[in-house]
Amino acid sequence: MIDAVQLVLFIVIIVLTILLVVLGVQVYFILKEVRRTLEKTNKVLEDTGTITESISKPVASLASLSFGLKAGSFLSIAKIIKSLLSHTDDDSDKKKDTSKE
Repeated sequence: MIDAVQLVLFIVIIVLTILLVVLGVQVYFILKEVRRTLEKTNKVLEDTGTITESISKPVASLASLSFGLKAGSFLSIAKIIKSLLSHTDDDSDKKKDTSKE
């Protein structure tokens, strides 16, 4: 016949088995949810990369345009200064010529 100790051990083994099965099912659902979260995170990162690339191209072209404008403005400023200096030199030459007469 079945002894009391054997009965208690049998009940404990059954309860532990049920708890482990429930725990295994819960771990399965948790891992499934983690997988979905990682897939969504991956999609967000891919979209972020696409957005970053689409923004970086116009910004780079704007920077090159700005650099071109700066270079052009430096040249125009240099031409203006040169023309002012040559104009001033012409005026001083005219004054020297009129003073000689």
